[in-house]
Amino acid sequence: MSTKTVLICQNTTCRKAGAAKVLAAFQTEFSPNATIQGCACLGQCGNGPMVLVMPDQVWYSRVHPDEVPTIVQQHLRRGQQVKALLYPKYHPS
Repeated sequence: MSTKTVLICQNTTCRKAGAAKVLAAFQTEFSPNATIQGCACLGQCGNGPMVLVMPDQVWYSRVHPDEVPTIVQQHLRRGQQVKALLYPKYHPS
């Protein structure tokens, strides 16, 4: 059973910023403890592509497809947030 759900916004603004490629990158990376889902707007337009890891409530902003393996390896497999990609609105440094 999956312990985490990764939501990748697929609404207009995030898609224009490359969210479809981010979703595809997550779908090609294997993480046995996570479910990957495209979702509707996460309400953070202009900061995408947005990625939200639940139930952790960890938000990643402006995610590029080449950063997805780092999120999978570090966060989904090891349980450590990728500090460089954290959305500062919800994760101030």
